Amino acid sequence: MHIFSALEGCPTYQPWHDKKTHQTYLKPDTSKCLTYYFYFIDPELGECFVRVPTWAPFGLTVYFNGHAWLAAQLKARGIEYELRDNAFTRIADFATANALADDLDVKYLHAKLDEWVQRYCPIVQTLQRSYQWSIRQAEYSTDVVFKRPQGLAFYTTLLHLLVLCVQPDNIAAFLGHKLHGNYQGEVGSRFDVRWWGRRLKHSLGPVSIKLYDKFGVVLRIETTVNDVTFFSQYREVRHRDGTRDKCQAKMQKTIYSLAPLRELLVAANRRYLAFISEIETPHVGVPLLNQLTQTRTENQHTYKGFNFLADEEAALLRTLLRGEFAISGLTHKAVQRALPDKTSGQVSRLLKRLRVHGLIKKVGQHYKYYLTNLGRQVAALALKLREIVAIPLLSQPAMA
Repeated sequence: MHIFSALEGCPTYQPWHDKKTHQTYLKPDTSKCLTYYFYFIDPELGECFVRVPTWAPFGLTVYFNGHAWLAAQLKARGIEYELRDNAFTRIADFATANALADDLDVKYLHAKLDEWVQRYCPIVQTLQRSYQWSIRQAEYSTDVVFKRPQGLAFYTTLLHLLVLCVQPDNIAAFLGHKLHGNYQGEVGSRFDVRWWGRRLKHSLGPVSIKLYDKFGVVLRIETTVNDVTFFSQYREVRHRDGTRDKCQAKMQKTIYSLAPLRELLVAANRRYLAFISEIETPHVGVPLLNQLTQTRTENQHTYKGFNFLADEEAALLRTLLRGEFAISGLTHKAVQRALPDKTSGQVSRLLKRLRVHGLIKKVGQHYKYYLTNLGRQVAALALKLREIVAIPLLSQPAMA
């Protein structure tokens, strides 16, 4: 399609002589060299580009979009679809499309990359070298496709709620991490309005999760990772003494990590989708809140309902929604640490009260609790009513 060149920074080598050891060798260095960009259309992977620096060690960068690859797979199977930019606005068989999207053959991709090397960087054949392909950046999106634009009528309200409701520990929980107090990296959210739409981006170190709309009918959740070692996986590890064993370790950057990486990114998207569904679910509302505000009796003991507009109850809800508890559960000790004004006995009765009203559940024989689906829905909805509706309205000047 197009070829252009640019003078860009690149890693390279320089001759070096060590006066102490009297050895001469090539020392890694950085410099600038002429770099070519080859843009082309591949029959299976669609629009791609290969970036080729003209100095050794000829570190290549390759880009392709999985949506184009999926479109080629659908076309080969005779499945009708409509692809606008990089979003499918219609697919005749979504189940088959999802199965295909989960089945990218990494060996096929490896062979395709080696094929492009021979075409666009033939010097490698002369040097009799080969490439080890690694992941520089990967994105995985989950699209919710609506039949009509009216289906996204809630999007503006949803963005406003998420800007207020998503906290740093929630972001960590979406990505399967626990945010420790000594974390030194960057974490936060950013809302942008651009000519093609509105986007909310949550970042934690080298990973971000974004929410935006496309063409008025697609709601996209997209997780992007710039360093796959952010995640861990259960894999074989080779130790310095030569021994090998299987354990939980940082994910390797090789392209053969794409399959386990896909599972982690899908899980992150689903956690985020579950979170926004609970915030914006309208039918949870009044009936459940009425049920939860009434006193309940169990084993001749009464447990009062919840006043979700009270400051003390709101503090409890924020504690329950903390991301670390979503991953590892909450314990008596953790709740007391989060609510230092409560005694041990008060925390015990509070946990029992939450259990009786169905907001938390006990796991196995351990003294560990998790929020139920009802608990997550009610906590999110109650905070929304208090922080976004009740308090702003009460802060307005009273009319005479």
